[in-house]
Amino acid sequence: MPRYATADIRNIAVTGPASAGKTTLIEQMLFNAGAIGRAGRVQDRNTVCDFDDLSKEFGHSLDSAVVHFDHDGRHINVVDTPGSPDFIGRAISVLPAVETVCVVIDATVGVEAVARRIMKIAADRNLPRMIVINKIDHIDGVAHTLAQVQDAFGAVCQPLNLPANGGTAVIDCFANASGNSDLGDVAGFHSAIIDQVVEVDEELMAIYLEQGELTPGQLHDPFEKALREAHLVPICFTDARDNVGIRKLKDVFVHLCPSPLEGNPRNFEYSDGGDVRRIQGVPDSAKPLIAHVFKVSHDPFVGKMAVFKVHQGHVGHDFQPRVGDARKGIRIGHVFKLQGKQHSETDQIIAGDIGAVAKIDEINFNSVIHSDGVADDLHIRPWPLPRPMYGLAIEVVATGAEGKLHDALAKLVAEDPTLEIERIQATGETVLRGLGDLHLRTKLKLLKDRYGLDVRARPPRVPYKETITASADGHHRHKKQTGGAGQFGEVYLRVAPLDGADNAQDGLLFVDDTFGGSIPRQFLPAIEKGVRQVMQNGAVAGYPMEGIRVSVYDGKYHAVDSKEVAFTTAGRKAFIDAVRKARPVLLEPFVRLEVTIESSMIGDISSDLSGKRGRILGSDTLAGGMAALHAEVPLAEVMNYASQLKSMTSGIGTYVMEYSHDEPTPPDIQAKVIAAFKPKEDDD
Repeated sequence: MPRYATADIRNIAVTGPASAGKTTLIEQMLFNAGAIGRAGRVQDRNTVCDFDDLSKEFGHSLDSAVVHFDHDGRHINVVDTPGSPDFIGRAISVLPAVETVCVVIDATVGVEAVARRIMKIAADRNLPRMIVINKIDHIDGVAHTLAQVQDAFGAVCQPLNLPANGGTAVIDCFANASGNSDLGDVAGFHSAIIDQVVEVDEELMAIYLEQGELTPGQLHDPFEKALREAHLVPICFTDARDNVGIRKLKDVFVHLCPSPLEGNPRNFEYSDGGDVRRIQGVPDSAKPLIAHVFKVSHDPFVGKMAVFKVHQGHVGHDFQPRVGDARKGIRIGHVFKLQGKQHSETDQIIAGDIGAVAKIDEINFNSVIHSDGVADDLHIRPWPLPRPMYGLAIEVVATGAEGKLHDALAKLVAEDPTLEIERIQATGETVLRGLGDLHLRTKLKLLKDRYGLDVRARPPRVPYKETITASADGHHRHKKQTGGAGQFGEVYLRVAPLDGADNAQDGLLFVDDTFGGSIPRQFLPAIEKGVRQVMQNGAVAGYPMEGIRVSVYDGKYHAVDSKEVAFTTAGRKAFIDAVRKARPVLLEPFVRLEVTIESSMIGDISSDLSGKRGRILGSDTLAGGMAALHAEVPLAEVMNYASQLKSMTSGIGTYVMEYSHDEPTPPDIQAKVIAAFKPKEDDD
């Protein structure tokens, strides 16, 4: 049994933008708690959380990492998260495992897009939040950043402590009613946070108004209630590099942040006769097990490692719980506590705690591990992960390594909830999709370093479609003599745009309008086969076709030389002949964009999208000086929009994109695409 109880546990996610100092902050907490012998530095590539080679190489956290330490008799699990927008999915995915979200903000930079996004998601999911303003040695920026935080997130954001002595110390303004700080007299800040806390407790407010001061014991419960109800977002100040404010921050974690017994529980869902039911885990180790897997990783030496939070019950070795709706249980031989890359075996993970299991293939990201008697299809309510929109077409360099690439990609996708593999039927490409250029570059490097796969990558082709806008006739006679029995087949057909009322299959309506036995019926499937070959491979630009009615109305055959292969060829070439006369057009996909930016940027972003042949549909005003711009834009114009938007907005802008509809491509673009098409030679 662990030496601590559920009430002693604190689970904290440390989030925020890249370079805000999150990893350094955690390193100092580990050192101060005696969990490590010396504090590492990110630039020296020796921190506990940035243990993987890629994070060391890029100088930023690229994945979440779990560590733990004890402080004042409490056990604190801290989850370090990446801050780059390309890896924000990894940060969001850990939030179901914690009771408190700690957002770190760089005092020299101010509020950035990642901080806004994490704060919003945590608020939407009723997760208590706190803010740490780091790098207070740059004292000139601290007051501005504090004002920016309160402007962006509201007056619920109130300092718990304040920088003092030129950023070399902090002074508690929650417990202390007087004193001096780098931001002014402590008394005003003390009154502001006390006022904010007592507003959630009418009886305590009456006492406060009568007495004028309250004891820390009186304030503890209403403080936690204000946190849980989002009526308070406390702000702490630190300079992690010089170990300023670290002890005070750990005190806040222990004495003011909720334990699993006090936090807002996560919602789980299951189906009941077609209805969706919700339950919440009860952090009691004696109850049936409910645990949620929030991270999966593959290590060449350890194998598959699944990291989970126990929301109810407990997990021990030699357990045989079930995963999701699987009827057969799994055997858990060993359970571990994590300290970065180090994993130490323990006898059990109690309710509210975070642990890991290894080498169990049935467990995947987002899996729910549960005891018998718990709903089979139990799953955690989905969290708003960003959709992977940035894509690269990839192919393995080595001949015959396609199977190895498929297996490696499957493992990468299993680790990362914002990574997708898509096979584009229209272009025949395998497209790896992620959140940005850096995201995909790290995956390509993993393919090389971890799996020994050299991969070629290029921007994916636009998935155009071909269709026609007029009716036309086509004809082809296929005649081939090779010394023995020959091949003969002649086909006359007519094409027309498909009427919406027609009952078509895969965008084609094939009709037999022959009469008098001009073509025996046994050859009609061969003609249709030839037509469908062109429908799949394109007639003018090499893209799939749709929306066409084909009527075969005449032809000729030979009693000896006519064969199915002859009519397949004749049908294919007659169809191509007709399509080229029927005013063919390329259809290009349009996507619907929702771009979230600062309100002041609406004009610039609208102008840019209009220049990309886009149509602005409108905009919405959001909190914190932000706005959402809605537009329809050709996909070809925004294939690289992630990096473009990042450049135009200094990383502040974000967007979501989804397919909307197809429209005819402008003539100049269509001419270029058709001119670049080089069809394979086809002997007659």
